[in-house]
Amino acid sequence: MTQSTTTENPVLTACKNGIAAWQSAFNNQDAKGCAAQYQQNCIMTARPFGVFEGREAIEAFWQGIMDQGFKDVDYTDVTWEAEGDNGYILTSSWTMNKAFGVVHRELWVVEADGKARLASDEFEVQGER
Repeated sequence: MTQSTTTENPVLTACKNGIAAWQSAFNNQDAKGCAAQYQQNCIMTARPFGVFEGREAIEAFWQGIMDQGFKDVDYTDVTWEAEGDNGYILTSSWTMNKAFGVVHRELWVVEADGKARLASDEFEVQGER
């Protein structure tokens, strides 16, 4: 008898595709591509930098980070927790070439077009490398 494999939840798959698209954009130094992974009115809390509201402000933040030479983001200890019928909360640790920290809470929500985008993002830089 063949063992059946379970297929992954399509909402979780969309959310994982969203973070992969964000990571790819960041590592390609594409601030606009990063911002495209956020909902239009997303609120991003980036400790210790502040709170950024809306895709335009978020894009400007990421462009500023890239302009300072930050790149090569990688995620470890990633956990996904279901949130409602169409979203997941991501928590993780992260590293970049010049910094490290944690994602406290990213809420990824699948929108009408079938793509998951960040409804809220809260992360922290904990130190330099």
